[in-house]
Amino acid sequence: MSSSANQVYPVIWNADRVLLIDQNRLPTEYTFVEISCSQDMAQAIKTMIVRGAPAIGVAAAYGMYLGAREIETQDRHEFLTQLEKVAQMLRETRPTAVNLFWAIARMLKTAYESLGGVEELKTTLLKTAQTINAEDIQTCQAIGDNGLKVLPANPAKLTILTHCNAGALATAGYGTALGVVRSAWRENRLARVYADETRPRLQGAKLTAWECVQEGIPVTLITDSMAAHCMKQGLIDAVVVGADRIAANGDTANKIGTYSLALVAKAHNVPFFVAAPLSTVDFELASGSQIPIEERHPSEIYQVGDTIICPTGVEFYNPAFDVTPASLITAIITEYGAVAPGELKQTQIEQVV
Repeated sequence: MSSSANQVYPVIWNADRVLLIDQNRLPTEYTFVEISCSQDMAQAIKTMIVRGAPAIGVAAAYGMYLGAREIETQDRHEFLTQLEKVAQMLRETRPTAVNLFWAIARMLKTAYESLGGVEELKTTLLKTAQTINAEDIQTCQAIGDNGLKVLPANPAKLTILTHCNAGALATAGYGTALGVVRSAWRENRLARVYADETRPRLQGAKLTAWECVQEGIPVTLITDSMAAHCMKQGLIDAVVVGADRIAANGDTANKIGTYSLALVAKAHNVPFFVAAPLSTVDFELASGSQIPIEERHPSEIYQVGDTIICPTGVEFYNPAFDVTPASLITAIITEYGAVAPGELKQTQIEQVV
């Protein structure tokens, strides 16, 4: 988060283990889960104790180190062989969030390119995971400030609608979409946040609203089906969402319901922004049609808490994400600035050069 007293960091390295905020227990319980082995980290990612593409990437980086720590051989070749198995276990946890794969690839690259024996490799891997963690916080702060530059100039204080949670809880800290919100709040440019509840897991209600309350940011919770009405009433000045994977052409996978929100925004001439680090862009995918969409257990739909909300015999379809076409996106806000969806490749080239 910002430099306020209510800082939230969902992934923390503590002495010899990782502490994860258990996001399944928010907002009623603010508790941590201790993770000291790679299998537990994989389970934590899969069961959404930690969630949000950047946070998953940071958690996976630490998971790689924990897995490396568990490897007992001193033979470098055998160590790397077993580390590849750890990587594959972590890859299989969540198929859509590309930051997961990016972080694992960076950890593997570090292992293969580092000199020294196995114990030195393990030390280097921990340092790399910690670097990924710190870099993500800095990246999110840059995204927030870059987003502030492209938000509508009028009115002086904006009302921003967001979907799901792309805040500190979804990153290493500060947030992507909520990073933009935080920067706007800091600069006295924010009047209020409207948060979609985000069925079926209610991340907007449970997490985004919780984060806003922690910092005293005015927040109004609405059901997903109220967004069009709110825009028609002139209550929304801009929409800012996060992303789990962005194709090279700018097509963006984000939490289910984002696509319909973008269509509604287009119909009401409300600017629609995606806020995400450049690492969320998968330049190997030409378009969003190639993005794998995770399907989750039907229990997320047929029950709320312990209450069954539908009759026996109903069938279910529960995709966790949808893909918003680049044509509906006003700009993609990255740590390097806000760019039109079609300019992502040029942005990547500029950073490499």
